[in-house]
Amino acid sequence: MSELVLKGIVTGLILSIMLGPAFFVLLETSIRKGIRAALAFDAGIIIGDIIYIVIAYVFIKQVASLSSGTDNALIKIVGGVLFIVFGLIMFFKKISEKKFEQESKKFRNSKDYWLLFVKGLILNLANPLIIFYWFSVMALGKTANKDAFTGWDMFFYISIILFTFFTIDVLKIIGAKKLRPFITNNVLRSLNRITGSILFGFGGFLIINGALIWLGYGN
Repeated sequence: MSELVLKGIVTGLILSIMLGPAFFVLLETSIRKGIRAALAFDAGIIIGDIIYIVIAYVFIKQVASLSSGTDNALIKIVGGVLFIVFGLIMFFKKISEKKFEQESKKFRNSKDYWLLFVKGLILNLANPLIIFYWFSVMALGKTANKDAFTGWDMFFYISIILFTFFTIDVLKIIGAKKLRPFITNNVLRSLNRITGSILFGFGGFLIINGALIWLGYGN
C-alpha cells in the first residue's frame, strides 16, 4: 500500500508541473479575480479530470481503440476548435483600468463562481489528450503493481494523484495571488495575450494533428 501511495504522489507531482493550457488560465484567474475564483476554476478542471477518468476506466477498450483512427482525428479537431475559440477570447480580452481589489469584490455572487467552474470544466473537457494520458496513468498503475490490482486499489491510486494534483494547484494559486501587488494592467494584458496565444497554438496543433490522422499520415 505504501508503494501505491508513493507512486500516486510521484505521478501527481509530475502531472502538476506539466504546463498545460489550463495552467496559464489558472494563474491569470488567481491574479485578476482572487484565490476563491481560481479555486472555483480549478474545481471545474478537477471534475473534468474525474469525468475522463471514469470514462477511461469504464470504457477502457473503447478508449484504447480511440487512440487511433478517424474517431481520434475528429475528437482532436473538435477540441482544437474549442481551444482556438478560448484563445481568441483570451487574447482580445479587454483589461479595465480598475484596481484588482475592486474587480475581485465583484465576485461575491455565487453565479460568478459557478461560471468559472463551468469554464474550467469545459476547458478541460475540450482537451481530448487528457483522457488518453489518464488511460496511460491507469495502465501504469496496473503494470507496475506486482500484486493483484483491484478496483479499490485503482480508486485509491487515482485519489492520491488527484489530491496531490489539487494541492500543488492550490500552492500555484496562492503564489500567483502573492504576485498581485507587482502586477500592472499592462502586465496582465501581456499575460492574457501569452495565454491566448498558447491556447490558440495548442488548438492549432490539435487540428493539424487530427487532419494528418484523417489523411492517414499520423496516429
